[in-house]
Amino acid sequence: MALISTDKKKLDIDYIFDVLSRTYWAHSRTIDEIKESINNSLCFGMYIDGKQMGFARVVTDKVVFSYLMDVFIDERFRGQNFGSELIDKIYHHKDLVNVKNHYLHTKDAQEFYKKHGFEIYGFPFKFMIKTLQ
Repeated sequence: MALISTDKKKLDIDYIFDVLSRTYWAHSRTIDEIKESINNSLCFGMYIDGKQMGFARVVTDKVVFSYLMDVFIDERFRGQNFGSELIDKIYHHKDLVNVKNHYLHTKDAQEFYKKHGFEIYGFPFKFMIKTLQ
């Protein structure tokens, strides 16, 4: 079982930058941009034996919307349910549990997020929304 923490002091910024620099969505961000985005977001680090192996961040007003971004699980740990564990922890966080609309944008992970209550929203069918009634 992994530890999931919102303590930004535990985040391995160099590791996060390295992983994000190899993604299609964040490859052009500088390390300073990564640091600033972390400073201005609710962040979730995922750790096994004290070593970071996952990350996600959320931008939110804590009432009307949240926007999930930069989600990743280290390639060595994929397919072991860690992604679902991270998403479940995020949406049970005290600052997000009562938010009305949760958004994200993905090019290729719609099926994963559908399992967590998101649905395709708008065109070009990459933008998704999870609405709590």
